[in-house]
Amino acid sequence: MTYELLTALAAFALVTSITPGPNNLMLMASGANFGFRRTLPHMFGVGLGFVFMVVLVGVGLIQLFDAYPLSYTVLKLLSVAYLVFLAWKIATAAPADGAKTTGKPFTFLQAALFQWVNPKAWAMALTAVSVYTPTQSLATITLVAVIFGAINLPSVGSWTLLGQQMQRLLTSPRRLRIFNVSMAMLLVASLYPVFV
Repeated sequence: MTYELLTALAAFALVTSITPGPNNLMLMASGANFGFRRTLPHMFGVGLGFVFMVVLVGVGLIQLFDAYPLSYTVLKLLSVAYLVFLAWKIATAAPADGAKTTGKPFTFLQAALFQWVNPKAWAMALTAVSVYTPTQSLATITLVAVIFGAINLPSVGSWTLLGQQMQRLLTSPRRLRIFNVSMAMLLVASLYPVFV
């Protein structure tokens, strides 16, 4: 892989990893509701789950979508339904009576598995494999996945940290409710590219 292609891949990984999307919005909400330390498994699940996804897409899943285009449409519909469900869970995470926040943060496995129904993760993985792997060798695919992992983890960590810092502002049940409903609405809004 050439230096120019590596630089372009790193830039693509940074832009797609740091911009708002389902993972980042959920991590920010988790950081605000549960703190940075309790959100670490969620962060690592996102980072390592996505790396694993890129490798599997690169070694063959991309051909499945080429051979069976309907499978990609079905995946999008399932992803949208699951993300709307998660948005509802986020919106209702803060109780109206001021009691302690209900629920618990995603586990490592839940976050890793979430990548498979995250439309933005699919778009990132498919683009990374189709554009930035001049050869479909396992070594090249692994390199793309490792570069993404090295850039993705600090990026998602920054969203979690932002959420944790927002705890200072979310000192009342009303503010926490407004924040969680706003995060849920942004999560649903992040689905817009799926329909365009």
